[in-house]
Amino acid sequence: MPGPIQSIERAAAILRLLARGSGRLGVGEIADSLELAKGTAHGLLRTLQGVGFVEQDRDTGKYQLGAALLHLGTSYLDVNELRSRAINWADALAARSGEAVRIGAPLEGRVLVVHHVFRPDDSLQTLDVGTLLPLHATALGKVLLAYDTGLVASLRTGEPEAYTRRTLVTQTAIKRACGKVREAGWASENGEMITGEAGIAAPIRGHGGIVVGAIGVSGATERICEADGSPIPRLLGHVRDAARAVSRDLGASRW
Repeated sequence: MPGPIQSIERAAAILRLLARGSGRLGVGEIADSLELAKGTAHGLLRTLQGVGFVEQDRDTGKYQLGAALLHLGTSYLDVNELRSRAINWADALAARSGEAVRIGAPLEGRVLVVHHVFRPDDSLQTLDVGTLLPLHATALGKVLLAYDTGLVASLRTGEPEAYTRRTLVTQTAIKRACGKVREAGWASENGEMITGEAGIAAPIRGHGGIVVGAIGVSGATERICEADGSPIPRLLGHVRDAARAVSRDLGASRW
């Protein structure tokens, strides 16, 4: 079997180095830290910059992690970048809406809850961080499905579970729901995972407009939905505003 490729090991070491500490280092600092020749470090950095994994500050010439890393999907780095950028906006959304807020990212054909803000009242609540939610039965999941054909394909490998009588379980119904999400720019659920509970979610986009996660509110149906089952416009507006704000922080200039 062939041995490890040294240049890849060194490139990985540079990314790890930039991921900790200040996250912005010069060529000399990187070379000294990793005991590399300065020319070698510079060549690796230029290559990483070419694929978008690192970015160079024009004023200082120093390097930092690049936005393209957000496109890798569900890596540890991605999830933590998403969470760190969204924390303040999630807190603000909870305060404005009066409801619980969750941020989700795709993981192994489900939704990983990477951040959860409790509903701002004195009710007993359980922290959902680390919980895996179904794609087809949650507003967060529908957002991720709508913008990722790979996730849609994962549902075809088995029969989607029916959590309640409202759960979408046919491919036709799920495909139709995804189309509506793309058209509207948001998703909702109403008693599809838990009877009596509803949710609203909107996409979080990263560099280049790629959807990297979703943010939404959830709670009792009577607090989230109008009498006809549609989301309350005020809450929907708050969710979409929060999603746009996080997206802008992640480099999605259109939002």
